[in-house]
Order: sequence, then structure tokens, then C-alpha cells
Amino acid sequence: MSVTILIVSQDVAVTKILHRTLTGYTNIIVFRHLQSAFDFIYNEIPNLLILDLPAISETANQLRTMKEDPLFTSLPVLAILNEQNPPPDWTTVIVDDYILKGDIERDIAVRVQLCFLRSQRVVEVNPLTRLPGNISINREIQGRLDRKTAFALAYIDLNHFKPFNDRYGFSRGDDVIRITGRLLLNVVKNKQPQNSFVGHIGGDDFVCITDMPLIEETCQEMISAFERLIPTFYDPEDREAGFIQSRDREGRMRSYPSISISIGIARTDNGVFSHYGELTSLTSEMRQFAKQHPGSCYRINKRSSAP
Repeated sequence: MSVTILIVSQDVAVTKILHRTLTGYTNIIVFRHLQSAFDFIYNEIPNLLILDLPAISETANQLRTMKEDPLFTSLPVLAILNEQNPPPDWTTVIVDDYILKGDIERDIAVRVQLCFLRSQRVVEVNPLTRLPGNISINREIQGRLDRKTAFALAYIDLNHFKPFNDRYGFSRGDDVIRITGRLLLNVVKNKQPQNSFVGHIGGDDFVCITDMPLIEETCQEMISAFERLIPTFYDPEDREAGFIQSRDREGRMRSYPSISISIGIARTDNGVFSHYGELTSLTSEMRQFAKQHPGSCYRINKRSSAP
């Protein structure tokens, strides 16, 4: 799997050293300012952020805001400090490790490796999409319920994914999952940059959280974007035919339509929920209703179950 290292630095000499010493990592992206790097971070989710600024304390608020988003809690941050400047207040600057500028050439490769190893040990993310996994998803939902925060939860599932996987192989199937995760993340974050959430349950199942007024429009955009994207994963002859041939669970050849997306939605104003399992169960029920419809669609529970 490719590894992306994002470097934020205004020092050309530093970036040259990093490029030279981190030759084992093929995908190294450089920005001059943290603010200008946010679009990339939200779209790509790098594996490591190396932050080198003249006064790192000046970026503390931006960095803290980013790390408070559950999507980026797992993103390790390595700070480069100038020996001439006093050390920052570590209670306000959220980084995982630091290195002095004079030690970069000698020690940066080891520090980067340690950041990756530490991240793998303590963070629960899906390795394919880099999205938060089940533990993080449940924690996020329960935390909002405990705070009595109003929100909407969507359960996203791909239809006819297994026949596609059987027809084209796991590599192309992984590409569909990876791109779907990126698509969902882009749509959700474009619609609600702050206080939204996207998670990967596993396989072809995802969840997202938005404010309640935004959820239906967000799901409509997800479906529209997915419908434009998915035909590109099929061979031309299958795309033209509109279906593929694959064996079902009994070993019989069947025709399957293109992958579609089904979404079940639950809003916290339509019921009294105390445990994340109650809410996820309702979204699963709504998703099953959506799957009864041919093609892509969403279904939302609009009936109040409150006493």
C-alpha cells in the first residue's frame, strides 16, 4: 500500500533534505502553509504530517481544530523545531513527536518510521480507506448521544459488490471500496466541513454523520456522484451491456446489474436513543428498505418513535 507524507514547510533547504532522506516513501507532498494544505488533507488523508513552521505555536489552533475531527485523530503529526526558538506549550500544540532542525538529516528517517509504528499500534482505522473503523464509529455515535447532540446517521451499503469482485478480482474490488470511501468523504466534508463524520465499518459498508437538515441532500449527492463514477470500473463490453455474468452462491451463472448504493438514514429527533446499537439497528432497517428498490436510493425514518 502506498504511503503519503505531507510536509508543511517554508524552508526550501528542509524540504530538499526531507526528499533526499525519505527516498523510501514515494508519495511526498509539500505545502508552504498549513491552511493551504487543508483541502488536500480532507480529500486524501495522508499517513503522516510533518509540520515545519517558524513558530509552530501560531498554528496551534488550526492543528487542534483538525485533530478534534474524529477523522484525523489518527493522523500522526511530527513537528520540526528550530533550536533558536523556545519550545512550544505542549498542552496546546497537539503533535505526536518532534525533531530539531539540526538533527533532520541524521534522525528524520528513524523518527518517521517510529511515527508509523506508533500509529499502527494505537489507532483503529481501516487500512484500505484510512477511515475510522468500528470502534471509532461506535465511540463517535455514543459520544454524540451522551451529549444529547442532534444528528443524523446514514448506513451506506453497495449492492451487487460480490459478483463484481468475483468477475474482476479483489484488486479492482479494493479500488471500488477505496474510491467509494474517498467519494463519501469528499461529499460529506464539502457539505459540512466541521462536526461531520465518515467511517468504514468494513467490506462495502460505510457510515456517515451530519447535522439533520443536511443528511438527505448529502445522500442525494452521494448517489449522484457514485452513479457517475461506478461505470468507469467496468470493462467496455460489460458497461455497454449494462450487466455482468457471475456465479451466485449456489454456483449458478446469473446476470447482475452494475453496483448501486443503498443508504438507510435515522435522525435522533425521531426517537429516544440511549445506546449506539439502537440507532445503528434503525439505520440497518432503513437500509434494508432501500435495498428493496432497484438501483441506488436512500430511505429515512421520518416517523417519530418517541413516547
